[in-house]
Amino acid sequence: MAPLNLPRHIAITMDGNGRWAAARAVARAAGHKAGLKPVRMCVEECTRLKIEALTLFAFSSENWGRPADEVGSLMNLFLEALDREVAELHEKGVRLRFIGERRSLSVRLQARIAAAEERTGGNRGLALQVAVSYGGRWDIVQAAQSLARECSSGSMRPEEISEPRFAARLSLAGLPDPDLHIRTGGEHRISNFLLWQLAYAELYFTERLWPDFAVADLNEALSFFASRERRFGQRPAAAGAAR
Repeated sequence: MAPLNLPRHIAITMDGNGRWAAARAVARAAGHKAGLKPVRMCVEECTRLKIEALTLFAFSSENWGRPADEVGSLMNLFLEALDREVAELHEKGVRLRFIGERRSLSVRLQARIAAAEERTGGNRGLALQVAVSYGGRWDIVQAAQSLARECSSGSMRPEEISEPRFAARLSLAGLPDPDLHIRTGGEHRISNFLLWQLAYAELYFTERLWPDFAVADLNEALSFFASRERRFGQRPAAAGAAR
């Protein structure tokens, strides 16, 4: 049973698909495919709990350095998942958005992504972001470039740049920052994921490999979040008043 004090926005680094596959002596592609089950579970649970937003780290900008056959199988999996899952997500009222450097993706995949976003864009349920070809440093740089163009054109002065204006150029603009980050697979780092947006997130790390991540594991992460005293750099009373 999930606690009452829930995060508004959960971000998840889905790690461990390859190790899950290696432990079973199957192809890495099988591990990535098995990782779709916990994705569905998280979407269903966040929808049921009325959590506002869920952001999933599916493929980083650094992942392009992996072997070509693994990258190819992942891209095919994205295509298959879009074809199979979008209709159900739409029926559930999920608003699907992809964040990352799309120009690195195939034209075919870019077209499917755009179609999925257009189909679900009017939904008012869970905001589901999937980070593909994404890096936190890239996100910050492209936001800085956007502001630099405005300053260069004369529509903004450098001294008018503020944190809210900078955040409005980032990939998660319009959403609350994630207040819970979950990483599976046992690693204790954020690995270039949402570097700006995770500034005050509670960080939860679990040894569970992503394909094995179940409802009980999600509830454990939510219980961890509920137990935290979130001060945002202030004294407890002031932090509580600020919320």
